[in-house]
Amino acid sequence: MARIAGIDLPRDKRVEIGLTYIYGIGLPTSQKITESAGVNPDTRVKDLSDSEVAALREAIEANYQVEGDLRRWESMNIKRLVDIGCYRGRRHRQGLPVRGQRTRTNARTRRGVRRTVAGKKKAGAKK
Repeated sequence: MARIAGIDLPRDKRVEIGLTYIYGIGLPTSQKITESAGVNPDTRVKDLSDSEVAALREAIEANYQVEGDLRRWESMNIKRLVDIGCYRGRRHRQGLPVRGQRTRTNARTRRGVRRTVAGKKKAGAKK
């Protein structure tokens, strides 16, 4: 079983796809890593030799920031924005979209599930 950057890669996937299970590595980065390590991207993870796994691990550690370090770096950047109180930091603190999206409709991912307002009277209920 190949374990790189603290992640167990899925055994039955191609190396190129298996590397994308590591936080911070997408398909284009995965392709660059396999090329620089000299590993065939079509090989299955279970068929990798120990030397190929070591080459992949070295290529990732030398050139890319992944997993815990990357998550820590991103959270520190968000914390900095919140601490200085800029517009983006306030949006992060309120849990609203940060990059100018509309919130009157949509924005369900950031705002959460719809909740109806209790006790609201209908307009035509007068006597």
